[in-house]
Amino acid sequence: MQQFTDKLKAVFMDPAIRRRIIFVLVALVLFRLLAAIPVPNIDKTQLANFFNNNAFFGLLGIFSGGGLYTLSIIMLGVAPYITASIVMQLLTMMSPSLKAMYQEEGEAGRRKFTQYSRLLTVPLAVLQAFAYMILFQKQNVVPHLDTLQLVTNIVVITGGSVLLMWIGELITEFGVGNGVSILIFAGIVARLPQDLVQLSYTYDPAQIPVYLLFLAAALLIVYGVVVITEAERPIPVTYAKRVRGNKVYGGVSTYLPLRLNQSGVIPIIFALSILLFPQMIFRFLQTSSHLWVANVSTSIINLLANQWFYGIAYFVLVFLFTYFYTAVTFDPESISTNLQKSGAFIPGVRPGASTSENLTKVLTRITLVGALFLGVIAVLPLVARGFTGNQSLAIGGTALLIAVSVVLDLVKKLDAQLGMREY
Repeated sequence: MQQFTDKLKAVFMDPAIRRRIIFVLVALVLFRLLAAIPVPNIDKTQLANFFNNNAFFGLLGIFSGGGLYTLSIIMLGVAPYITASIVMQLLTMMSPSLKAMYQEEGEAGRRKFTQYSRLLTVPLAVLQAFAYMILFQKQNVVPHLDTLQLVTNIVVITGGSVLLMWIGELITEFGVGNGVSILIFAGIVARLPQDLVQLSYTYDPAQIPVYLLFLAAALLIVYGVVVITEAERPIPVTYAKRVRGNKVYGGVSTYLPLRLNQSGVIPIIFALSILLFPQMIFRFLQTSSHLWVANVSTSIINLLANQWFYGIAYFVLVFLFTYFYTAVTFDPESISTNLQKSGAFIPGVRPGASTSENLTKVLTRITLVGALFLGVIAVLPLVARGFTGNQSLAIGGTALLIAVSVVLDLVKKLDAQLGMREY
């Protein structure tokens, strides 16, 4: 406790870190103000009924940062930007030029790659805004709009999403932590008072076992995420001795830390985006005047509504995205080349290709543990919901998983800032 208090005091005593924290707080206040500005002529009763009967849109509300629950001008949240980032990173697996830009061209290449993601965000936001407006009109949440009103709303909602993306990037640059993750986290936390009030209204002593089960699952998720996120496999590295003049350099031993879960919570976000985005499109197509389109859309929605299929697909996607994101962000060949250039080697392993193969082998094995754990933790709330029938468990479990990972990342970023201050 004393160590935590000392660290907290050091954070607020440092002017540079204090300014960063204040910047984040101001950005979050602006974000919550924008989330309170609704699009015109909303039927709040119909909106509340709509979300009570659609757990799917409750999950989408997580990525909107809470803006979707009130149908605000930032109702899309950062979801279009997340989807654009997924598409761009998938393209790196198919396009050597994009892969070289992201991994080999350094900071300039990453800035260009990020700019492409921003540009792709706009058409995705327009598509999602149009789908939402049509869907909410059909649900009588929003009154019928003529062409001009529809275009105006789409432009405003798209602008809100782009503005939120910009605020997130400003938080990343001038604040502490990943801006997009912090905005999602803020939306989750902002829902807590409302959820607690609603729980107090619907409290039923007969449901105490369900509440205890949810609490146990929450504690298990928190503990598991912390342990797996912090776990790492040290790879010993030795620097060769070099003689320059009368001095001997190198000869020291250190280690290369490989984390069990290199990708953090990103696979969860990616998997949910892949599962939720098609559902939104097919729900829109479900009301098509073409009978075969409506029938196909209904069949796909019913398939995704099946808890077994949804749970298995969710687990598989989280598992695959853990490997995919690890492959994108950690390049064993590049690490091997850098070690060789600096005169370092792994004891018992030849420099160059052999080192790259060794790192790939170790990384594949430890990522298997992280991917399996992340997949199990992701579907655990779905399993609990299957036994209890409580629709909010899956939403709460996913939100808790994201929140814990964001807090861990934020603590690490603050530790890094304190380390720079000491140096």
